[in-house]
Amino acid sequence: MAPDTTLTDHAASWARIARRVIGTPYPYSSGHTAHGPDDTNITPQLLHPAFHGSLDWHSCVHMQWSLVTLLDRQAQVLEAEGEVADTVALLEERLTPEHLEVEVDYLRARPGFERPYGWAWAAMLAGGLRRLADGSGPAADPAARWAGAVAPLADLVAERVVDWLPRQDYPVRHGKHQNDAFAMSLLLRAFGPAALDRPEVVAAVRGRALDWFAGDTAYGTRTEPSGTDFLSPALSEAELMSHLLGEEFGEWLRTFLPGLGQGDHEQLLAVPAVGEGTDGQLAHLLGLSLSRAWQLRVLAPHLDPEAAGVLRAGADAQVAAVLPEITDGDFMATHWLVSFALLATGA
Repeated sequence: MAPDTTLTDHAASWARIARRVIGTPYPYSSGHTAHGPDDTNITPQLLHPAFHGSLDWHSCVHMQWSLVTLLDRQAQVLEAEGEVADTVALLEERLTPEHLEVEVDYLRARPGFERPYGWAWAAMLAGGLRRLADGSGPAADPAARWAGAVAPLADLVAERVVDWLPRQDYPVRHGKHQNDAFAMSLLLRAFGPAALDRPEVVAAVRGRALDWFAGDTAYGTRTEPSGTDFLSPALSEAELMSHLLGEEFGEWLRTFLPGLGQGDHEQLLAVPAVGEGTDGQLAHLLGLSLSRAWQLRVLAPHLDPEAAGVLRAGADAQVAAVLPEITDGDFMATHWLVSFALLATGA
């Protein structure tokens, strides 16, 4: 199934499941660092009035990004299915100036909280709101309010990224939340000229990414995936560099992953086995299929037609294998997979 058809066919059900999991307060994983004996209350709505539910802070942020993206890219489908009003109501309830003030104060008091994954998704939410507000869809007017409320959070993330990157000497390359390449790709999108337009953040990300990754060659993928990955370290790095190297990227990719689509690195194209979808860590592998599909589709145009076809077929197979879990799986899958499905289907 073509990516755009997949998105259209599933937009309404993805909006419904996103609202459902955001409205599910427990189970809850706080990630809270207490500053003292009077700072041990982890009641979700108290700590994070905007971003509680959906298991944890970052998932709630990117599931709200999912709703914003669906309102932006699939407004007609959501209107036809009666999903707009409830989606707008949820975002109206969460994205208030008062709630975001609490969120900003929390992050300001904890400089390492959600670095870099949650930071990147917060920026993506802010960028998505800006695009939605600039459009002509049914949610454009409230989106302008939401964008204003979230703007201080985006400003704090921008400040933090510019401060953090020069201080970290080595990239984190593993396949989970701290993977720097994945976060940097989202940061480029969010702070780029088509969204938040913060050139100082883009420059900081670009410079560090080139320092860390431009010289990589013959990247080893034999050990991918690790048992609880939701990202491919190799593909995340390659997808990031596709935004930075211009016409030189094709040659870099052939040097970085020689033989991709020609019989080598086949484990990157295969659907990962998921032994237990109710286990939150093992369920990460469902997301790995979707992030791989997104990244393989980005890389395919930079290879010869035969290799590109192999990558696209691998991406299609991985999306098809996971589609039922996005809405009908266990909460450990449904609380976050819509976001990665949107990346995989071109949104």
